[in-house]
Amino acid sequence: MVSLFEILHEDPELLVLRKPAGLVCHPTKGDEYSSLVSRVRIHLGFEPHMIHRLDRETGGVMAFAKTDDAAAELRALWAAGLVTKEYLALVQGRMPAGEGFLDAPLGPEATSAVAIKDCVRPDGATARTRWRCERSFRRAGGAWHSLVRVWLDTGRKHQIRIHLAHLGHPIVGDKIYGGDERIYLDFVSGRLSGEQQRFLGLPFHALHAERLWFPWRGAERGFHAPPEPWFLTYAAGDEVPWFEDPFAPPPGSRPGPAPGLGDRGSARPVPLVPRADSQQG
Repeated sequence: MVSLFEILHEDPELLVLRKPAGLVCHPTKGDEYSSLVSRVRIHLGFEPHMIHRLDRETGGVMAFAKTDDAAAELRALWAAGLVTKEYLALVQGRMPAGEGFLDAPLGPEATSAVAIKDCVRPDGATARTRWRCERSFRRAGGAWHSLVRVWLDTGRKHQIRIHLAHLGHPIVGDKIYGGDERIYLDFVSGRLSGEQQRFLGLPFHALHAERLWFPWRGAERGFHAPPEPWFLTYAAGDEVPWFEDPFAPPPGSRPGPAPGLGDRGSARPVPLVPRADSQQG
């Protein structure tokens, strides 16, 4: 029997679970277990309300509503900024001690061959990320890495990944924002080389949605899911042998370059209107 997911909390209105890294949120063309939404549908026996999203390779806490009324209330909390989302990230380099924030708008990266790639750009949607460096450490070979705690004040697509890379500290294992986007193009084609795997260090990017808080039914509710073992092993400075993604879609089925836009260098930036419903972490 397939284990659908780990349940952190469930009541008649609310389901909070741990999303495993690698499992896409939205239904795909695969089988009934190929997305988180389809697994929740199996568990509940009816269509769930997904209140927020996580990138495919990001694991951690996610909330679903079980009724229309609960979904409307939860979405109102997200829209009002009353939800606290806390992440852990392993990044390249030695982050400055202490804490800080980055307030930098985000929008499409018009010159990239990766159609889903965004970047910091002045006409982008408002995006604010707060961070605190928990510790920095050397790995075998002498390279510095840092464990960073992150909070989202907005929820733009790839926000944490872009902002940390913009600060000069991309997330370990990030195939798009880690310094060589050709790795992502080879990944979607199913042809990652051993050299590229060594460059990444991990099969998934090291970003984990550890905690989620929001007011609910007269009380502050908090939910927590610790990182997966491979994340903790890498954070301890130990090597993580490369492993196969158990949820990987077939090569060629992942989003990659837009058709006919192999270069995209001639694409012109367009003004962006911030989306009120953008809640991706």
